[in-house]
Amino acid sequence: MKFILLFGPQAAGKMTIGHELEKTTQLKLFHNHMTIDLIVPFFDYGTKPFNRLVNLFREEMFEEAAKSNMYGLIFTYVWAFNEQSDWDFVNRTVELFESYGAEVYFVELESELNTRLERNRTEHRLQHKPTKRDLEWSDHDVVTSMEKYRLNSRDGEITRENYIKINNTNLSAAETAELIKTRFQL
Repeated sequence: MKFILLFGPQAAGKMTIGHELEKTTQLKLFHNHMTIDLIVPFFDYGTKPFNRLVNLFREEMFEEAAKSNMYGLIFTYVWAFNEQSDWDFVNRTVELFESYGAEVYFVELESELNTRLERNRTEHRLQHKPTKRDLEWSDHDVVTSMEKYRLNSRDGEITRENYIKINNTNLSAAETAELIKTRFQL
């Protein structure tokens, strides 16, 4: 089992790159909005029941995937490096997969803000993420979240052997996926 944690700021291309990796490998994509968009029609984003259910679904999916015979799983995540709870989530998730003998890979994306704002409005993103269809809110969230959260790591902050950081501002999703696939021999 291979577990790829594909992380970076909103609209950096995580889900789209995950779809490209899914096309050319045996990996399955579990993007973070699969749980968010499942729960948000019932409980408002960020509320206690919303957070509990999103985390419950993710944890259960991770557990089943980790002990399965599937080739691998890609999970996309917006990691706020200045939030201990995000570090805790990542550590718990990695420990779970490693406890079942999975190989864990960290893939960090970074992109310029203007590129991310353009990507925020793509048909592919809006098709797969209903909560992003309110473009005024979504664009505002992309910009203002940078004021509250640090959404990319600092040099040397991630010390895992299986780690790559890619600035994909000028790369297509297919090009970025190929870099990941080649680097980790997926």
